[in-house]
Amino acid sequence: MGLVIYSISSSFGMPDVTTQLLIGALGVFLLAIDFHSKEKEYMSKFTPIGWILVGLFFYLYSTHYIEISDPLLILMTSAALPLGIVVAFWEVKLEGELSESLTWLKGCVVWSMIPYYLVYSIPVFNMAFVHITALSTEVILEYVGLGNFQAAPMRVDTYAGGDKLVSEWGGNKWILTEPLGEAGFYVPMENADGSPISIIFILACSALQSMIVFVGAIVALDSVSWNRRIRGLIISIPTIFILNVFRNVGIVWLTETYPSWSLLGINMFDFTHSYAAKFISLFAMFLMATVLFDLLPELHKNILKILDPVFKIIRIKKIS
Repeated sequence: MGLVIYSISSSFGMPDVTTQLLIGALGVFLLAIDFHSKEKEYMSKFTPIGWILVGLFFYLYSTHYIEISDPLLILMTSAALPLGIVVAFWEVKLEGELSESLTWLKGCVVWSMIPYYLVYSIPVFNMAFVHITALSTEVILEYVGLGNFQAAPMRVDTYAGGDKLVSEWGGNKWILTEPLGEAGFYVPMENADGSPISIIFILACSALQSMIVFVGAIVALDSVSWNRRIRGLIISIPTIFILNVFRNVGIVWLTETYPSWSLLGINMFDFTHSYAAKFISLFAMFLMATVLFDLLPELHKNILKILDPVFKIIRIKKIS
């Protein structure tokens, strides 16, 4: 699939990352139009295409996560396209049974992806999230006495190869007009004496993805008053931010304190970043969701309805 996208991109003279972003943007646009449109009957015809395009958008990231050996994100991104096709099928066949919950799911995806697109595509926002993430980690590390680290000047990884200081980068600071490399805007961490360490902070380190999942899930609850939705956001967003700071602190400290540690060929950074931290983060998000279910039972109801066809298939297999 990646080769097909690469071939299409090459034929139009575009970087493959730009084509991927356009696929995601078109998919979100189709879902957003259906979610907010008053002409539901007409616009719903395009919604299945939107689900497939969104699934394809995330699926194309699986190559990157295979390269960096991140098992959880490999699983999640690889499943995105099949799940997108399944939900597209539900839109056609089960729309009457799942109408309200599918509408919520559309809104959840739309209002999860739109904020991320905005932050990624507006360099000043992108850099702000990265900078806050690095500085908050530095402050907590020093406050709790786990070492003398500091955030180095921000750099940018260019798509053409190589990196440079942001102060030397000639790109537009208000709208991203050129593709970036894998790291994008990043802040290297270093010791207090200026000597470099092996860790950098990128946008993915900010927990923005986790935050916007909760933003999308809560904002999409049209039947819930804004007063209750705002309370849900106040509970979830600051909690995720604080937990992520301590996650980053743990990764930096363990990686620099135990540089020679390994388990089955996995070094300390990969173990803490790709395994331990993700397991703990998922568990924390599960606990937070249970708290939100008490405040927003409509959220719980929609999730159960979306999962109900899956449970039915499981029950049928058990009976057979």
